[in-house]
Amino acid sequence: MPAALGRHLEGLRPFPALTPFPSTQAALWLALLHADRSATFDAGRAFAASLGDGFRIREEVDAFVYRDGRDLSGYLDGTENPKGANAVAAAIVAGRGAGLAGGSYVAVQRWVHDLDAAAAMSGAARDAVVGRERESNDEIETAPPSAHVKRTAQETFDPPAFVVRRSMPYGGIVEHGLYFIAYGESLDRFERQLRRMAGREDGIVDGLMSFTRAATGSYFFCPPVQNGRLDLRALGF
Repeated sequence: MPAALGRHLEGLRPFPALTPFPSTQAALWLALLHADRSATFDAGRAFAASLGDGFRIREEVDAFVYRDGRDLSGYLDGTENPKGANAVAAAIVAGRGAGLAGGSYVAVQRWVHDLDAAAAMSGAARDAVVGRERESNDEIETAPPSAHVKRTAQETFDPPAFVVRRSMPYGGIVEHGLYFIAYGESLDRFERQLRRMAGREDGIVDGLMSFTRAATGSYFFCPPVQNGRLDLRALGF
């Protein structure tokens, strides 16, 4: 969106075209998080109407909480999220001036699961793909290097690549998966994880691709809020 306005926003760039992860960069992203689906629907309609003819809605994802916060594959999601002050440090921009400080960069991907392929695996094989035991959520120390947990272990990067995930399952019987959302104080944190998942470091591709695939990928910036309004000074407004 900044480029379309003839503006530059420090730290924001298009989602990288990195096989097997497609880049489907969009201009604007809105997350409506509400327990009342009626309120969510009404807010979405009102927001879309406020955009007028300047934007075209490319994708709408109706996400939900599955069981006790699990991915549709049955594994708990977001186990390694930082907490408290560590989460703020990982997700919120600090010390970079008006319009940036207090904001957050966000990476968004929609993943399509093949749950039949996952169900066809033995429990041990499926756990090895993820790197955790599905029932206990215990990390498997002897999991192969392709295990998702090992590919994305945030503390193993230099510098560490902690982000705050707010991913949600979505879909119905025909198509379903995970709507991945990661907030970071820079996009570098997420992108280092993405490159490792793609095998760019050592040729080892993340095992998750045995039963899921990324269908979209976009980067955005969530501006800070000042006095109840979006602070757009980083864009010169």
